[in-house]
Amino acid sequence: MKIGKIISVEYDKFRVKLFHTTRNSTVNIKGKVYYFGNIGSFLKIENATGDTVICEVVSVLDNTIEGKLVSDYDLDSSRELIIKPVGTLYQDRKFNMGVGIFPSIYSDVYIVVKEDVEDILATTILTEGDGGGDAGIHRELEIGVSKNMINYRVKLNIDKLFNIHSAVLGNSGSGKSNTISHIFQEIFRQKEYYALGAKVVLFDVNGEYSRAFSTDLEDEINVVFYKPNFVGGILSDFVLPYYLMNLEEWTAFLMTSDRTQRPFWDRVLQECYKFYKIKTANDDEKENFINYFRYKLHNIVGNILSRVDSDTANITTASSALRKIKEILTNEEFVGIQSAMELVADINTLLENCVIVYGQNDARLSNKLVEIQDKIDVDSAMDIYDKKLPHGEYYDHKFLKIAAEIVLLDEEAKGNGRIREFTSTMMSRLDHFIYNKDCEFMKKSTGNEVNSEEDYLKKFFSLVANDDGKQLIIIDSSETSSDILELMTSVISRLIFDYRKRQVGELRRKKPVHLVLDEAHRYIRKNADYILKENIFEKIAREGRKFSTFLIVSSQRPSELSETVLSQCGNYIIHRIQNEVDMKYIYSVLPYFSTDYVNKIKQSTPGEALIFGNCVPMPLHVKVNQANPEPNSENCKVSEEWYREPFGNSDEEDDSDENEQDPLF
Repeated sequence: MKIGKIISVEYDKFRVKLFHTTRNSTVNIKGKVYYFGNIGSFLKIENATGDTVICEVVSVLDNTIEGKLVSDYDLDSSRELIIKPVGTLYQDRKFNMGVGIFPSIYSDVYIVVKEDVEDILATTILTEGDGGGDAGIHRELEIGVSKNMINYRVKLNIDKLFNIHSAVLGNSGSGKSNTISHIFQEIFRQKEYYALGAKVVLFDVNGEYSRAFSTDLEDEINVVFYKPNFVGGILSDFVLPYYLMNLEEWTAFLMTSDRTQRPFWDRVLQECYKFYKIKTANDDEKENFINYFRYKLHNIVGNILSRVDSDTANITTASSALRKIKEILTNEEFVGIQSAMELVADINTLLENCVIVYGQNDARLSNKLVEIQDKIDVDSAMDIYDKKLPHGEYYDHKFLKIAAEIVLLDEEAKGNGRIREFTSTMMSRLDHFIYNKDCEFMKKSTGNEVNSEEDYLKKFFSLVANDDGKQLIIIDSSETSSDILELMTSVISRLIFDYRKRQVGELRRKKPVHLVLDEAHRYIRKNADYILKENIFEKIAREGRKFSTFLIVSSQRPSELSETVLSQCGNYIIHRIQNEVDMKYIYSVLPYFSTDYVNKIKQSTPGEALIFGNCVPMPLHVKVNQANPEPNSENCKVSEEWYREPFGNSDEEDDSDENEQDPLF
């Protein structure tokens, strides 16, 4: 149905004069009521090639003019519309954003009808034959109701939504958690064909999502709820083995510097592994490891004695070092190991010769050190020195402080007298790891339970080639500190991404993994020093698509997010944002974000969102469906919490027991 004609054509907007017969903003076509004169509604115009230009109403005017326009065009109405071209619906009924050939002046303007909308927003690609091939596979999900096209239910193409990184942005309380909950509820409630191949890992920073996914999903779907240092209800205790952390993750957690402390900690890990092997290796191997530490002992004392200091200074230093080494080897972990006790006996002999007579030692300690040297198999010691800790192999964290002390003694023996000062922060962080209860979930697993990265991913994430278990994994990190949160999310994501990178050929496109990052600004920050020097999420944002690893980023502070991560997203669901800094940041990062979207975002009510990107043919303003059950993110009802009926005034209260009190008071 025609409603008017174009009277002005510009590159980014057209001016429309309505017919005088168009007195209302609604019209009934084939029993359906269409709204066409309101802001955000759509109109269409045919260009010279027969294609249809779809436009959005951005302004409604009432320009009363003197006299009448040319009567041939019946343009004597004072009502005008400013419309913005959005895209082109071609004659084959395919829609694309943008306009190639613009309509001419005085072209007719028509109402966009239901059939047009269905062609524009088509999400399902039909297969040949009726129900043949993979026609039964679910290809779309309903997200909500359009705010532009009244009562039109908007669906998103599953492939286009999930085969690229996405962002869900908005102020606190704008509906982000509801949107994420609703999307995955739709995914996991599809019938006949179930989402058994899905693998979604949701980092639940605020503990909101367990309620949303605890009921009413299909029985075939396996949802797992984890929480570090917690067991109870539907939540399972979560473990992140420390020995699966790589050197970069360790040094980041310990807040070490790259130049000096990082190599130091690498040596600590190697020595820790060797101490652990003394306890667990077979008898022949134990002898080799004890021989190695006898070699280390000889070098430490030898380096001390080679200094140009006085005998008194050297012997005092050597005695102190020997006592510390003896303390290490008499630790309960080594009690009962014969070769370790023999090394302690050698240390006792050296200590007996750490004497000064009139300021001289008379080479007593040096001579005994030569006797110790005769017991050392240097070739075997160098073989052990070259034996490196295999990545992902178990070693006991109880030996970390022992190993650190050995490395400190070795450095001090070489003359690095300030090494303890330089490593003080790192050693404090090591104490935090060993003794703080927040880190218990990193120390619970033993080598027998998880002895490799793949074992860990199989047990906790069912992430192996032929395993379809654990489709949705929710990790509640609401009680973890900021540094533990960043470490945990980074290590898990790195393990998953490394596993995906090991897949070759067609396996790269099989069993995709989606990481949902709640409150992402807390661990994907812009212009900030991460605990980890290279943030794994930036790496996944750049390379993840090649290995079917995708991010879904949720944040209430877009301006604090990494530009790399946000700019790599291909889909955006933006709820209400009223902060100018956040709006400017979104505008600067996203190349196709228009200023026209700003007012829609600012004026959105809770639950409404502007959706644009690969998953929709054109930007859509949508009222997102309510998740059921809802996530645990609703606001406190302050008035209900403040105002209560005074005790004793209730008609239902039992007056027979005057001493009974309300447990809330």
